[in-house]
Amino acid sequence: MVGRSSSPLLTGRYASLYRPCYIPAVKVDVHPEAAGELASLPEGERQAMHNAFEKLTLYGDQLPFSRSSKVKGALQLRELRPWSGYSPWRGFYRRPGETLVIAAIGPEARANPQGFRRAVRAAGERLIQLEQER
Repeated sequence: MVGRSSSPLLTGRYASLYRPCYIPAVKVDVHPEAAGELASLPEGERQAMHNAFEKLTLYGDQLPFSRSSKVKGALQLRELRPWSGYSPWRGFYRRPGETLVIAAIGPEARANPQGFRRAVRAAGERLIQLEQER
């Protein structure tokens, strides 16, 4: 059907051309401490983050820019960007094995640089701890 796409990221006539034919769903886990941080977000932001989690589950490592980006200065850490980056909140994640792990929820870097650095540091520490336990 022309003009219809099952992709939640792209719409319009040519949307189906930009999505790979088959992307297996990826398991996404939320670290318990990140779940607490998520619960403290305002309702609208919390829902936007859940929507971003669904997109991450659907696209995995192939989630395109504006929805996800590399965190500068952090080893193999990515930030999940709800509302294509317009949300003031980020989910920080890595793939330590077969599962993507959301290790922390924190503010966007420009909105709150100190809070951003704190969340990136917490995500790194939590992921290291998780990898040592495995």
